[in-house]
Amino acid sequence: MIARFAIVVVTLLTTSSAFAETLTADAARRFVSGKLFAFNCFDGSRGAGRIYGDGSVIGNIQFRGAGPMKQVWLPAGTLRVRGEAVCASLQGIPFEPCFNLDKMDDRSFRGSVSGFGFAYCDFTRRMSVAGVSGRRHSSPPVPHDATADAAGGSN
Repeated sequence: MIARFAIVVVTLLTTSSAFAETLTADAARRFVSGKLFAFNCFDGSRGAGRIYGDGSVIGNIQFRGAGPMKQVWLPAGTLRVRGEAVCASLQGIPFEPCFNLDKMDDRSFRGSVSGFGFAYCDFTRRMSVAGVSGRRHSSPPVPHDATADAAGGSN
């Protein structure tokens, strides 16, 4: 019985990944730029945000699925293209993680850390989410401090 279940799971995973389309950096930019996406991550983190063409991000996040929802603003140039990869330049992190982006359908994609396929977030396009405006704010919120979150600091 367990063997049959394992075969079904492997078959479903193989089939679903066959429908995914790996996005080039240019295709990813066209697919996400200026659009609002809700996301759910492997570790329970969730939220919503808008990625702009200049590499900035505005949104909200609840880390590890617990605690309050926090407003996040990442400045222009945070997300950048390196060859065909999309990478993130985050204050307090000494390296730039890059991401594999796989388009699942016309409204969703999966972003996973290159080399760490288990570390992913699933993104689904939304038309609106309370607290996430479609326009830029005249005075941006305080930038997100990646060092406190990476070290498991206060949320």
